[in-house]
Amino acid sequence: MIQETKDASVVARLNRFVHDLHVELYPHLFKPYRFERMLNFFESKIGKPYHTFLIAIDEEPVGFVWVEERYEEENDFKKARASLYVHQISVDTTKQQRGYGRKLLEAVEDLAREKGIDAIELDYWAGNTGARSFYEKQGYVQHREVVQKKLK
Repeated sequence: MIQETKDASVVARLNRFVHDLHVELYPHLFKPYRFERMLNFFESKIGKPYHTFLIAIDEEPVGFVWVEERYEEENDFKKARASLYVHQISVDTTKQQRGYGRKLLEAVEDLAREKGIDAIELDYWAGNTGARSFYEKQGYVQHREVVQKKLK
């Protein structure tokens, strides 16, 4: 079952799975997970306009997705557009490969349709090959690249 949540403690707890992966892949960028820090962060986001948190439940919460409605006005360079941006998706590592991530993204698609939005966007770290494979299986295609040059 997928449902919306306003419970920052549930989201902060479920965030650990994706955050620990980020720390493992990029320890020079990510701080170690601390529940209290995550709780404070998510308390500041939950309930804000345009932000939605959905959780997957199988007797207890096993995953979450955080999305934001984004609206860009037309300007001299671009047409007006709207999208749902997936900030984070995380599923308990002991519950992965059981369809929870797919169901969370399907719920995001339903939410986008309800709001009349025809695009969902997200990004993932280049070293996260599992995310790349997962999103490709869900029909996501690359449309922009961000590159970096580290200066000495």
